[in-house]
Amino acid sequence: MNDHRPDFVDAHRRHWEDGNLLYDHYRQANAAHLFGLSAECGLKAVMQALKWMSLDAQGRPWERGHRKHIQDIWPLFSDLAHDRDGGRYRLTGRPFDDWSHHDRYANRNHVDLEALRRYRKATEEVVHIINLATLDGKL
Repeated sequence: MNDHRPDFVDAHRRHWEDGNLLYDHYRQANAAHLFGLSAECGLKAVMQALKWMSLDAQGRPWERGHRKHIQDIWPLFSDLAHDRDGGRYRLTGRPFDDWSHHDRYANRNHVDLEALRRYRKATEEVVHIINLATLDGKL
């Protein structure tokens, strides 16, 4: 039987690596999508590790407010980081406000290159936060 419980750290890294491979080969549409998934998984990994989010028996976030995508998780994480740890795991801005999981259905020619670069830069922030949490012994 397969274990389908989430491994947010591995998913974060896998989507980040694949997003960069696609980005480097001018496959912008899927790169943009994977950067959003990578950032979402990375933030959920830290939220889970810091006990800001727990999972139910099926591995889904226990609180419905955490069953969201990156455009909603980013501001939630920012608020929690500010309120609970004084900003050690600080994020900047709201770079994924226009990201949507529905973009997976969109035509590839409709990619906003400025948004793609913004998503990649924001996901680099999440990579940094994952590295910090790892050094802190949380992951």
